[in-house]
Amino acid sequence: MPVGQTVGMEIRPLDGVRVLELGNYVAAPTAGRMLGDFGAEVIKVERPKTGDELRNWRLYGGDTSMLYRTVNRNKKSITLDLRTEAGRKIVLDLLEQCDVLLENFRPGMLEKWGLGPEVLNEVNPNLVITRISAYGQTGPLSQRPGFAAVAEAVGGLRELVGDPDRPPVRVGVSIGDSIAGIYAAFGTVMALFQRERVTRVPLAQRIIDVALNESILSVMESLVPDYLAYGINRERVGGRMEGIAPSNAYPTSDGYSIIIGGNGDAIFQRYMRVIDRPDLAADPDLQDNAGRWRNRERLDAAIADWSRTKTRAEALRVLEAAAIPCGPIYTAADIVADEQYRARNMIQPFRVDVGEPEPREVGFPGIVPVIGGQSLPIRNVGPDLGEHTHEVLSGLLGLTDSEIEALEANS
Repeated sequence: MPVGQTVGMEIRPLDGVRVLELGNYVAAPTAGRMLGDFGAEVIKVERPKTGDELRNWRLYGGDTSMLYRTVNRNKKSITLDLRTEAGRKIVLDLLEQCDVLLENFRPGMLEKWGLGPEVLNEVNPNLVITRISAYGQTGPLSQRPGFAAVAEAVGGLRELVGDPDRPPVRVGVSIGDSIAGIYAAFGTVMALFQRERVTRVPLAQRIIDVALNESILSVMESLVPDYLAYGINRERVGGRMEGIAPSNAYPTSDGYSIIIGGNGDAIFQRYMRVIDRPDLAADPDLQDNAGRWRNRERLDAAIADWSRTKTRAEALRVLEAAAIPCGPIYTAADIVADEQYRARNMIQPFRVDVGEPEPREVGFPGIVPVIGGQSLPIRNVGPDLGEHTHEVLSGLLGLTDSEIEALEANS
């Protein structure tokens, strides 16, 4: 069982809000994590015996992955079998005392279980219902299943990731799920804010409908307008960003690569002087971003010729002294050792089970955004399966130990 940190008297913006999370995997749990980070009481409902599939993803030791511990921090875990009438009744009873229902089942599943929005509205006419799915609750594809990998492709992201002479690749995290979770958290808070200002918010306005593919599309900047306005279909450009130069990763003499962004007009002039190329700074073809993009191959070659003569530390020191945006490409080990992350409490230690005889102290990423100068303390990492079942069902619903044990025995 994880051992949490002691929390002081921080006032969190969502203190007093109660959320019932029926989500698995990453998207809905990310939304629940964000709400919990800022004070909401998030009660996560998991299947008996197995729980959320995330418990076993990237599991290198113990019985609960660090991925689950991370995504499901600041929550309580209870086990209920939603396939049973008794389990669904408990959900309805709990929702009478909740502000938010958060779910990411395939559209129609809640309705199939008799837990559709109209039923929930009868139980709690102020409930915010946040739903995450592959394509949304409406439209011709709404019933189609889909994970973030598919949404990232359909939303336009996958086509732009990787080198132009190779097939598209995926970024190394479930970015589609995470972005959808962030939108779901924002939509939930927006609905809670509206609920405070309006006496009675109609049900339709309290249903937050987040689609994975639309969440990706929403961060694709001017992808669609550029196509409709100019007939431009953006293509993969590797480590560059379409239309922006010079900005790329460049090799150093000690085997690293560093990121340098010198695409601002004034920055470019300083940049070229730093790498001893005043000829490029004066070149009339390179005085604006459009010209630099046309000449990106020439510029990148010149910058790489310079960076290869420096170690990572040397190159970054010279560039930083000239106020040129730059930085190292970090691994997890670099992040853990970084003084900036430490200064803002962005790596927070907890003792957790890692499959060894004794729990080990493990650092977990802090809470974003920062309030008050440092990341708020994480109250607890992702809980053990069903760790809070008795606490929640007895405390909120008044069930006796024998009633809870009977419920668990029939699951």
